[in-house]
Amino acid sequence: MAHAIDTHGHAHGHHGPRVLPADLSAPPVVNLWRSRALIVAAVFAVLAALVGLLGGPNGAAHIMRGYLLGYMICFAFCGGGLCMLMLQYVTGGKWGLLLRRPLEAMVGTVPYLMVATIPLLLFGKGLYLWERFPTIASVHDALKNGLINEGQAHSLSWKHAMLNPWSVFVQMLVVYGFIFVWGSLLRRWSLQRDLDPNRGTMKSYDYWRIKTENLSGIGVLIYSIILTIVAIDFMMSLDINWYSTMFGLTFLVGQGYVVLALSVHTSIRLSKWEPFATILRKTEQYDLGKFMLAFVMLNIYLTFGQFLIIWSGNQAEEIPWYLNRIRGGWWVICSLDFIFHWVVPFMMLLSRRLKYSRSKMLALTTWMIFARCFDMFWLIEPGFPDTARHFHISVGTFAYLTVPVAMIALWMAYYLTQLKSRALVVVNDPHTVEILEPEHAH
Repeated sequence: MAHAIDTHGHAHGHHGPRVLPADLSAPPVVNLWRSRALIVAAVFAVLAALVGLLGGPNGAAHIMRGYLLGYMICFAFCGGGLCMLMLQYVTGGKWGLLLRRPLEAMVGTVPYLMVATIPLLLFGKGLYLWERFPTIASVHDALKNGLINEGQAHSLSWKHAMLNPWSVFVQMLVVYGFIFVWGSLLRRWSLQRDLDPNRGTMKSYDYWRIKTENLSGIGVLIYSIILTIVAIDFMMSLDINWYSTMFGLTFLVGQGYVVLALSVHTSIRLSKWEPFATILRKTEQYDLGKFMLAFVMLNIYLTFGQFLIIWSGNQAEEIPWYLNRIRGGWWVICSLDFIFHWVVPFMMLLSRRLKYSRSKMLALTTWMIFARCFDMFWLIEPGFPDTARHFHISVGTFAYLTVPVAMIALWMAYYLTQLKSRALVVVNDPHTVEILEPEHAH
């Protein structure tokens, strides 16, 4: 017998399993969220244009830097959503039943990212030396004219096979080709799984489990490699001399950090309406909070590990990357980044009560998305000669607010469109029965 559901999605009574509503589609409020996202995107796009006009040459340069920040966050949502989806298929667990549709919606935004890459490839000369000097001959000429130093010339020549406009273009075709193919297969199979004539049987469960596991297992490995390529192409190469063998891995975990924040936020928001009002129990919300804590801790560990290895190695090619980000006023931003990105989420997620509270989890997941953006600002802005070891605020600096907000809001509208395109609950899954059992958490 179905139990009544209160406004917070909790069942009244504990005497039998809950029953899914007949309509599993997204609630109408998603349309309102999408409209608001489009309005925010339009407003901040206008503000970004004003920053570009009022900031002069500095403003124009910062527009592309802010664009890079927005692009990397949107890529984290899309590509990281695919990786988290594949991880769920490989590991299993009830948490995947709640996050599967939000993750699939993230993966469905890959066309947006493909288009968003074009400005970086066409107008990235102010960001990347490999775009400004795309050939070996141009590198030698730049060295003769004093536009670059010998170290930069050596790095550009040594890395030319990977870091040149045409090579990066081909690499991104491979990256998006993988995301599109793997994402399309998993999204299509997810719908076919619910339409399986044998649904609800162990034969059906095993068939789809093995099929998705086989694709996702190799997919996680491939994605780890291509993400490292993206991190090198668009982030590490801001300083052409810098090296780090852990940079791709730290980005992978950072994507998990922000993807979990958004997907959990989406699930809790949807829990005010059916069908999530029925399926999001306190037990699963608490488990998702613990999962988020694990990614926060792993993010701290890997980031500090990278710093410790580079600092102890004390190599001339590596140390300046950190010096540029902790001197000349950047120590304040670095300290705030540590507090925002790690200390606050870590301390909050230690609380059992917070993980059970929907309002507090909504606030924390929003904070984590902001903190990841703040961390990206610290990674990007000190990588340029005018700001390295010299933190200062100008009109152009506001491009780090206006441009990313416009890009993320536009991406969010696309994400919500994808979320509305399919039922929010996977019904042909053995965990569906478990998640409909009476709530026992207090």
